[in-house]
Amino acid sequence: MTQRATTGPAQGWEYVIGLEVHTELKTKSKLFCGCPNAFGEEPNTSICPVCLGLPGSLPVMNAQAVDFAIRVGLALNATIQRSQFHRKNYFYPDMPKDYQISQYDVPINANGHLELPSGRVIGIERAHLEEDTGKLVHRGGHGRIESAAYSLIDYNRSGVPLLEIVSAPDIRDPEEAKEYVTELRAILVAVGASDGRMEEGSLRVDANVSVRPIGEAQFRTRAEIKNLNSLRSLVRALAFEGRRQVQLYEDGEAMIQQTRFWDEERSLTGALRLKEEANDYRYFPEPDLPPVAPDLTLIEERRGQLPELPSKRRGDVAAILPELSDDLRETIITDECWPYFRAAIDHGITPARAAARCANELTALLADIGVLTPERFVAVLAIEDRGELGASQVKILLREACTDPAPAAELMAKLGFGARDEDAIRAIVEGIIAQFPDEWSRYLGGDEKVAGFLLGQVMRQHGRQVSGADARQALVELADEARPGAG
Repeated sequence: MTQRATTGPAQGWEYVIGLEVHTELKTKSKLFCGCPNAFGEEPNTSICPVCLGLPGSLPVMNAQAVDFAIRVGLALNATIQRSQFHRKNYFYPDMPKDYQISQYDVPINANGHLELPSGRVIGIERAHLEEDTGKLVHRGGHGRIESAAYSLIDYNRSGVPLLEIVSAPDIRDPEEAKEYVTELRAILVAVGASDGRMEEGSLRVDANVSVRPIGEAQFRTRAEIKNLNSLRSLVRALAFEGRRQVQLYEDGEAMIQQTRFWDEERSLTGALRLKEEANDYRYFPEPDLPPVAPDLTLIEERRGQLPELPSKRRGDVAAILPELSDDLRETIITDECWPYFRAAIDHGITPARAAARCANELTALLADIGVLTPERFVAVLAIEDRGELGASQVKILLREACTDPAPAAELMAKLGFGARDEDAIRAIVEGIIAQFPDEWSRYLGGDEKVAGFLLGQVMRQHGRQVSGADARQALVELADEARPGAG
């Protein structure tokens, strides 16, 4: 397992961090109504009486959201249980009915855990369903309500299904918090529950953080930092808040339990309000929704349908390529690359070649991958495995295969790539030597730098016919034959 050094907020102190990760579920409609669950629509167009909380409207449970919650719970090794929705009462300027329908004391998922790539295991206290709020946009000042000239509200997000995943306070530094969110996001994407796009707000993090002297067992007063929407912000906000709290203690001041915000522009946290406790929300059971009681048969069926999760993928790659770096391994096990790597390995492609092509060529093509399916990817790599094409030609062929659905052999012909012919390659290199006799003489005399020039000319004039590796091999062989004493 990868080991990562931990760092405290100051010498002699350590962090105690628990994260609340809110992820929007990839349902077609909202949690309690038929309005579309879509990002980027015109403001206030995906709304209805239910998600606006108008009098007389009644919620109806979205079965797909429950199914996604079960899948996530299983992936997080949690207990799936009968659960109850409650009304969480609070002044929500972006929730018209002034309460949120959420699960309180009996969530659908409880008592799970998540193992990080470092080997550390972080407890999962609960993962419960709830509806999202609308979105406020503050105009003017620093983009915060206290300095804004006015605020705009978009209710399209109101009622979108959320799964709130609450970790135990087991995280011990900001980088470990980043590692946890990264692994959790990969799991959510792998099981198909969320797209995990923090930049679109479909995954947001609230961080509960306190500090204590190293060796102290009890927890101290914590602060909650709301709505962190990037990994960079998460790490920076936790680092700042840890230092702030240590300074308070060392100055002999009281630490107040409160909710804070992160100001990315000024790189600091600021106070929003005193931190609420459960009784402040006046929870009571939602009278218009029955309990959610997943069937045991359904749970076991979903367990059997779970895809390979990141931890399993990581172990598989380590077993196949134990020498692979951590960064390359983490790239290969992403949801985007994994189907291609798995297909290549299953079809007997050389593992090191499959890893290199996935981590380099494939990742560069992801934005425009088009019709490059895993099967077509394997077909191209098989040609390279047979020695018919070099690496530079494979890169061109993969790019062409993104837009042209023709078989790989036809694409080769279209691009002017012939099967690897050593005599033809030697002839090409000999032609370049004839064009640059002075440089060739310098190379024969021991000036290795000239090799780069000669090979550059080969690739510039014949790049589609020969690979760089083959050209270099031919150049070396021709030089060995030409030097004095060659037999």
